[in-house]
Amino acid sequence: LRLALDNEEFILHYQPQFDIASGRVLGVEALLRWHDPVQGLVMPGQFIPLAEENGLIVPIGAWVLRQACRQAAAWERADHPPITMAVNLSALQFRRGDLFQTVTAALHESGLKPDRLELELTESILVHETEQALNAVRELKALGVQLSIDDFGTGYSSLAYLKRFAVDKLKIDRSFVCDLETDLDDAAIVRAIVQMGHSLKLRVIAEGVETDRQLHMLKLVDCDEVQGFHFSRPLPPGELEPMLTRASTTARAG
Repeated sequence: LRLALDNEEFILHYQPQFDIASGRVLGVEALLRWHDPVQGLVMPGQFIPLAEENGLIVPIGAWVLRQACRQAAAWERADHPPITMAVNLSALQFRRGDLFQTVTAALHESGLKPDRLELELTESILVHETEQALNAVRELKALGVQLSIDDFGTGYSSLAYLKRFAVDKLKIDRSFVCDLETDLDDAAIVRAIVQMGHSLKLRVIAEGVETDRQLHMLKLVDCDEVQGFHFSRPLPPGELEPMLTRASTTARAG
């Protein structure tokens, strides 16, 4: 992992996020991949836990932020409609990293506007972390970046922190979406999350959408955004370009 960072073996793929009503691309989520010269493409589940354990997630996370902001700014310069770049944060980045400076540097170097960056936080960061980490969340929000709660519903789901930290979006965990068609409890949970999010004036996005039926049921409960293999797998920047180009053409035609 140390050599991978030094040798620039990490790459980012991007999974588009769609407005459920119009079908328009609103944003992308940056997802880390490791292109090992021996093993080939290594998926994050195989190395992120080790990076968390040995602390390398801090410099790796800083690289992801810089690269994702550069890519989002490059797409804007190429005359694509502005989209939001979502980047996952690790709890270790709050404990060990100088996160506020890392984010501000990535924005400054890339020229990306703060409101085009969305930082995905886990519930554990807000519920269990130190006051120092919570202050970092407040500073990031004051900077103008958007905040979302990843995998919402799988942790402690305290409503208090949604208000305290002015969260912008909830992401419904894929575990609730995958059985949406057959599990009445999951359907009820999804409906409750959407209603709660809207009552707090938050947008709600469902991840892991893979079928027409799941999409239909999410539309019925007024979910705002969706992402998943039903629409697109995570793609390298070059493969995502045609989708953004179509969105740009549609926007100009409208």
